[in-house]
Amino acid sequence: MTEIRTVATTGNLVVAEAMRQCRPDVVAAYPITPQTTIVEEFAKYVAQGRVHTEYVTVESEHSAMSACVGASAAGARVMTATASQGLALMWEELHIASGMRLPIVMANANRALSAPINIHCDHGDAMGARDTGWVMLFAETAQEAYDNTIIALKVAEDPEVLLPAMSCLDGFITTHSIDRIELLDDDTVTGFVGTYQPQNALLDIDNAVSHGCFAGLGGPYFEFKKAQRMAIDRSKAVVERVGNEFTKVSGRDFGLVETDMMDDADVAIVVIGSTAGNVRHVAKEMRAGGVKAGIVKVRCFRPFPHAELAAALKGCRAVAVLDRAESFGAEGGPLYLETRSALYDLESRIPVVNYIYGLGGSDVRLELIHRVYADLSDIASGSAAPSGLVYLGAR
Repeated sequence: MTEIRTVATTGNLVVAEAMRQCRPDVVAAYPITPQTTIVEEFAKYVAQGRVHTEYVTVESEHSAMSACVGASAAGARVMTATASQGLALMWEELHIASGMRLPIVMANANRALSAPINIHCDHGDAMGARDTGWVMLFAETAQEAYDNTIIALKVAEDPEVLLPAMSCLDGFITTHSIDRIELLDDDTVTGFVGTYQPQNALLDIDNAVSHGCFAGLGGPYFEFKKAQRMAIDRSKAVVERVGNEFTKVSGRDFGLVETDMMDDADVAIVVIGSTAGNVRHVAKEMRAGGVKAGIVKVRCFRPFPHAELAAALKGCRAVAVLDRAESFGAEGGPLYLETRSALYDLESRIPVVNYIYGLGGSDVRLELIHRVYADLSDIASGSAAPSGLVYLGAR
């Protein structure tokens, strides 16, 4: 029988707890703000003997992911954590991890990229890695960060997937703020993720394999990339299935996209991460004022749930997409581009406006969300949509 323990703690500490309960064989990590307390806490668990993991201290994030790649290729269950410049330093190894089909799970504490130097939240780090072949889940709350980390491991290790997965949580907003969390007992989590059965492990001496071979001109490189595409496409159904299985043991819902007040919504905001809470609060206020406002939160960014998002938004008269990341030179931010693509094949064209917000931890004040809903109400009433993207709240 599942036991639930309610605690008041931070997102980082419950991610470390989720990692401990998943019992990885190897964790190789390097500290970086605002991720540091994840690996500090996990290292404490190792020192206390509460988890039997080989904890590898390394000299950089590039080395951390290199060690994770080696350990995973050898057949170990592997987890790690990083943020911002650390994720950027791993960029070369991110492609190697997915190209070698290694089910590494990494928590990423979303933080702005330099320059100028900034340690606060935006999604530029994760969105810079969106095409590296990793499954990517985003948390609104510390509870979701805990849940997503457990779900990510089971998805990554599924024989239909065998890809690395990233569990993202907003720096400081989610990583360091104290929240109310319901933790599952160790046996439930251990039973849920199961025992990892590696395929094609280097240390399986009875079934010799090669890893990281050269695949140059005329080689199978093209076919490897096609296999990666097919795997991440298959992962969508696996994420849904594992999420539903997790709901049964935890009592908490999981969806690729999660909606509030969308049954009759005229206007809606699409958002990722902790800002969903601000948007939900304002949407309720707008409802009280007679505006049929709704919210669609994207919880799984890779694979992107195009069909589910289109179905959620198809009845709207105007949609805003909030991006906490830039895509310099593109028509809008990463989430906006995906959302517009998802809506392209609908029978009726829905006006979609892109707002870039909260870069470098800039305040997401409720009046800014009110402004977005007011703009959408004007568009739904016949006003022209703003041309180009809008920098929301920038001086």
